[in-house]
Amino acid sequence: MAQSWSFFSAGQFTFGCGSRHELGKQAARRRYRKVQIVTDATLSGLGMVQPLVEDLAEHGIQVEVFDGSVAEPDLEIAKNAALMAGTFEPDAILGLGGGSNIDLAKVTAVLATHGGEPQDYFGWDNVPSQIIPVIAMPTTAGTGSEVSQSAVLTDRETNMKVSILSQFMRPALAIVDPELTFSCPKQITADSGIDALTHAVEAYLSKESSEIAAEPGEAIPYSGSTPIGELFAEEAIALVGRYLVAAVHEPNNREAREKMALAASLAGLAFSNCGVAVVHALEYPIGGRVHCSHGGGNGLLLPYVMKYNLPQREAKLARIAQLLDPICDYASDMEGALLAIRQVEQLKGLIGIPEKLSAFGVTEDMLPGFADKSFGITRLMNINPRTPTRDDLLQILTEAL
Repeated sequence: MAQSWSFFSAGQFTFGCGSRHELGKQAARRRYRKVQIVTDATLSGLGMVQPLVEDLAEHGIQVEVFDGSVAEPDLEIAKNAALMAGTFEPDAILGLGGGSNIDLAKVTAVLATHGGEPQDYFGWDNVPSQIIPVIAMPTTAGTGSEVSQSAVLTDRETNMKVSILSQFMRPALAIVDPELTFSCPKQITADSGIDALTHAVEAYLSKESSEIAAEPGEAIPYSGSTPIGELFAEEAIALVGRYLVAAVHEPNNREAREKMALAASLAGLAFSNCGVAVVHALEYPIGGRVHCSHGGGNGLLLPYVMKYNLPQREAKLARIAQLLDPICDYASDMEGALLAIRQVEQLKGLIGIPEKLSAFGVTEDMLPGFADKSFGITRLMNINPRTPTRDDLLQILTEAL
């Protein structure tokens, strides 16, 4: 079992309203001469890209824009972004947008540096060395991709979301400007926010670092729960509990938007070190098949997996109830744990996350295949506090249908 643990983050984390205006200065300080922006046509059309191009140009930096990203980008889009990078030869790649765009920027940097196909890097620790530096600028508050070591793409052939994980993929610079989230649509705000809660809860409930089987100094995708990870997870959960509903229903609520942007990054720091588990393992095949948003799928499944993990995490679940509602009252840890599950269910309802998978078009005949694919994602099965069987996964899915 592991006797030590490590904690990783972005190379530099800059947070605050207006911090996007530091981009040109920060890029010039790093002596970047060429920057490729990876984003989508919607953000380009909203006028969010051009000011960044101009800021970089004012600091003597050439820019190329790839705006072909989409929600849940697939392998072909990653190849196209990498083709542009191969021609342009950037010194850094900037991901602007939600987690999908930032993830795409990471994969683009991997391919531009090391060549090959996206599938060459699927799984953990298959990126051989440092990559072209990535700059992350999120426009949603949820994924935490701006500080994480992971990227998710969709494999259309298998109808499966696939991950690449490597500490080399953590952004060199994360600029989190909450003002970039102010125009985020209501449903994306909801999906992103519940995604942040899922990240924080799964990190918080993960196996203890001392329970993780690893050789001394061995590179592992997740450390399990650690004191630093728990601090970030607890604060993220508390912020989501206080501000998510307001961010969804009061889009001009500046405080709520700012606090949710912070919650997303804190949750990103928590999960990308401590781990995510069964919720994410179940969502990957579901999202790949029915194309629900990653955050929406995670949020729908979260209370069902919390219920499954209750026998191993009664006290921590009770603590989650306190974090979500500081004035809540319960007589025992079991009562508090059950309250936490109800709180998440109520939060889902308040922000429009469906209660059941059938709302996404999932049917009963799909469930065995989802269980099989999820069970095969061993890095996520192994970090879960309660070790699931394939039948356990099928039972969770059945309850969620």
